[in-house]
Amino acid sequence: MRGGKTGAAVDMTGGPLFKNIFLFSLPLMLSNVLQVLFNMSDVAVVGRFSSDVNALGAVGSTATYVALFTGLLIGLGTGVNAVVAQRLGAGDDSGAARTAHTALIVSAAFGLVVAALAIGLARPVLTLMGTKADYLPGALTYVYIYFTGAAGTAVYNFGNGVFSADGDTRKPLVFLTIAGATNIVLNLFFVIVCGMSVEGVALASTISQWLSCILIVVSLTKTDRPYKLRLSLLKVDGKIVKHLLLTGIPAGIQNAIFQLANLFIQSGINTFDKSVVEGNTAAVNADTLVFELMAAFYTAGTSFIGQNFGAGRRERILKCYFISVGYAFVAGLALGLGIYACSDAFLSIFTKGAAVIEAGRSRLGVMCLSYAVSAFMDGTIAAARGLNKTIVPTVLVILGSCVFRVFWVYVIFPIQGTTTLLYLLYPVSWLITAAAEIIYFVFAYRGAVRLITPPDGGLQKDKAEASPAK
Repeated sequence: MRGGKTGAAVDMTGGPLFKNIFLFSLPLMLSNVLQVLFNMSDVAVVGRFSSDVNALGAVGSTATYVALFTGLLIGLGTGVNAVVAQRLGAGDDSGAARTAHTALIVSAAFGLVVAALAIGLARPVLTLMGTKADYLPGALTYVYIYFTGAAGTAVYNFGNGVFSADGDTRKPLVFLTIAGATNIVLNLFFVIVCGMSVEGVALASTISQWLSCILIVVSLTKTDRPYKLRLSLLKVDGKIVKHLLLTGIPAGIQNAIFQLANLFIQSGINTFDKSVVEGNTAAVNADTLVFELMAAFYTAGTSFIGQNFGAGRRERILKCYFISVGYAFVAGLALGLGIYACSDAFLSIFTKGAAVIEAGRSRLGVMCLSYAVSAFMDGTIAAARGLNKTIVPTVLVILGSCVFRVFWVYVIFPIQGTTTLLYLLYPVSWLITAAAEIIYFVFAYRGAVRLITPPDGGLQKDKAEASPAK
């Protein structure tokens, strides 16, 4: 059966793209916002209800470090999404099934590896970042507990990638809502009722991660789609593993590279006093909220382009790219302006300190007016991923969003040493990286459409076997 509309799923290879991309993205936006709100609850609860005066700074000091490793998990899920979308678009039900079962095993194993790395590297990395001595014990406690749920997060992202590849973004939304609501309730229970602090919100996060994992796996065993999980099919296909890793690992590295560069930025923030560190912690929640909302359109771009590439619908590929990037740009602009207009109210959710709010407002003043620019970079990377192009975009990200940012932190930032100059590196690096990514995408698109065979509308495939698209 060729990929298309099934049940509540959105038809990716037929119908109006403006409407279908938005309908596909809407549940993802809600899902991503809920996930951000649930994660923000960790910061809000310890910031306002914990008796530990260092709790907010401790949790906030781990934000970039945690995002560094969870970015790897999300990236692998993105790779699953792209590969499954291509198989469904090409009508390769058997390939979709083999991909799903292999991806489940790979994702669980990858989650365990990431957890071991995150826990093992926590102390040296947080120390190198210049985490304040008062914050370090709590920061380590948070990381150690939080990453016991990494394998659960990896499997949830695998399931989310599979369902989204088929146009079904509602199920992951429902499961995340249940898990996230549980997270908030447990946050409040552990901190207010049990008198816990950092360890309480970390434990709540871990429990919710495993809950979302269980819910999505159970759903995958009950679906009637080709990727239905069956114990008898649960085995590793070497060729699919290679394809998943070649697609997912670069995507994960791209996510991680941003956060790796942000570690250097955080080290710059740590040179200021506590009010600046905590103000930055509060304001970063706006970044996460906006970026996750915009990310829904990037997922749509990868999924729609992947399915249309697999189905041989070359006339729709470029339209999918422009529409998904356009939606992301508008979302980033509107949300950024909205948060900036309500900056004091937004920051007061996380802190009651006037100095902290003032420091947070300094970051929002730069970031809120710049979010929309990142759509050109991230949207183009997502589109290239839908065409199986991941290596070069990763290299460009390393150069534009890691090397350049490190250069800025150690060469440009010291010129004045102000937080404003530090924060300006974000929009500048986005513009530079976006220009390079767009130039590459033009060539990648031209090469990809030549793989499409016009007579049958499908990808050129190996006649000997139905292996995943190369």
